Amino acid sequence: MTGPVNFLGARRIISVLRVAGLLVGLALLQACSAVKIAYDQAPTLAHLYLDGFMDFGDAQSVQVKVDLAKLQAWHRQTQLPDYIDLLQKTQPKMLQDITDKQACEIFADVRQKALGILDQAEPAALEIAATFTPRQLSAMERKFAKGNATWREDFLDGSAKNLAEKRQKSIIKRSEMLYGSVNSEQRSLIALQVDKSQFKAPLTYGERQRRQKDTLQTLAKITANPQDLNGTRREMRGLLNRSIASPDAAYRSYQERAIEDGCANFAELHNTTTGDQRKKAVRVLAGYEQDLKVLAAQK
Repeated sequence: MTGPVNFLGARRIISVLRVAGLLVGLALLQACSAVKIAYDQAPTLAHLYLDGFMDFGDAQSVQVKVDLAKLQAWHRQTQLPDYIDLLQKTQPKMLQDITDKQACEIFADVRQKALGILDQAEPAALEIAATFTPRQLSAMERKFAKGNATWREDFLDGSAKNLAEKRQKSIIKRSEMLYGSVNSEQRSLIALQVDKSQFKAPLTYGERQRRQKDTLQTLAKITANPQDLNGTRREMRGLLNRSIASPDAAYRSYQERAIEDGCANFAELHNTTTGDQRKKAVRVLAGYEQDLKVLAAQK
């Protein structure tokens, strides 16, 4: 995890496979009026995002665009109906109190769907990974360093008070996307949740750096012997598995606690919402549902 748990979020994992999180995020997190436009542009946005890491050559760029278009077509036909079903099932729950377990069940459902997209994207990722050059791996390393500087600014550097305020503002912003304005009591609750949070920035940052080092080392092995397709498949699958489940047992334990903490916090906040806020949440999710129905119907 690269930050506090987001109830409706889904983590982007590695290299080309990061498109999975982009597709999930566009499907579930954007404002209703922007979903259809953003989803239709997802292959272009994903290509730009990935190109920022790898600085694709011409042939690579063409291939990645083709692969992303195919992935989106698959996602539209096979995955959007599942998200529509999830949104339909979730709407009635927004009108009543929910338990920590119910919140985690929805999070787990979204996460599992994201992992399914990763499996679908794996063959294309294997093919493109074998064409990377040392120059491109250096570009990826520089991009990692730049992202790490931003991450440290958001979660590590600065006073504890300022860092806590940043996290509070982020949570309030996400909450207001669903419920509309939050009241002073709810803002105080969010502040208290941040103070008690299981989130540990140094531990999370250490895992972030481990994954980046692992990615660079694995891709270096692949580029050193691009003709070994079985070796490429084995290395990429190992990288994916280590990205999903860290080899660090202490981090895995922390990650599970953080997820449980995020689910509990969401349930606790939701259970303080007013009738109007809950109706607003239903309208927001219904808007997502209608947008996804339109998108799913497109060929």
